[in-house]
Amino acid sequence: MDKLNPVFGKVLLCICEVLVGILLLINPIGFTTAIIKTVGVLLMVIGVLEIYRYFRLLPEIAFREQGLAKGLCIVLGGLFCLLRSKWFIVTFPVMTILYGVVILITGIVRIQWTVDMLRMKTEHWYLAAIGAVLSLVFAVVILANPFGTTAFLWTFVAISLIVDAVADLVVLIIMNPQKSN
Repeated sequence: MDKLNPVFGKVLLCICEVLVGILLLINPIGFTTAIIKTVGVLLMVIGVLEIYRYFRLLPEIAFREQGLAKGLCIVLGGLFCLLRSKWFIVTFPVMTILYGVVILITGIVRIQWTVDMLRMKTEHWYLAAIGAVLSLVFAVVILANPFGTTAFLWTFVAISLIVDAVADLVVLIIMNPQKSN
């Protein structure tokens, strides 16, 4: 059971990546705006809870933890997400660069997987290698940003998320075969 939990978490993450990719393909701006506003609501709730907690603590403890300041900052962050969600859409190219860096790091991790699979003489090591190459290519394309329009960039990011997640799922399945008792 202990070995199932990490694999389950990775599979769940891959499924979420595929869903995000599909939703980005359907309506990139609407989906992103909804996510940003949801994060805003969550931040506001967390901030209000932090403020509430501050007033419930003994003054000496509250003084040390600075919960009021933290709570107010979190609430302000939530308000910014709710009221200025379009700002995030405008800064999408910067976020895309960050996404490209994450995909580049993912590609490097996949190179590690490939080498580990080769060293363990795993039969389907080449599938991990394909995933590594795809990640590296996606990262380079995203970081080079040869896109003429933002809409095409959204589509490319969505497709790369889906392909990346499917490649991860294939490697996870190969590296963690079910063992019979």
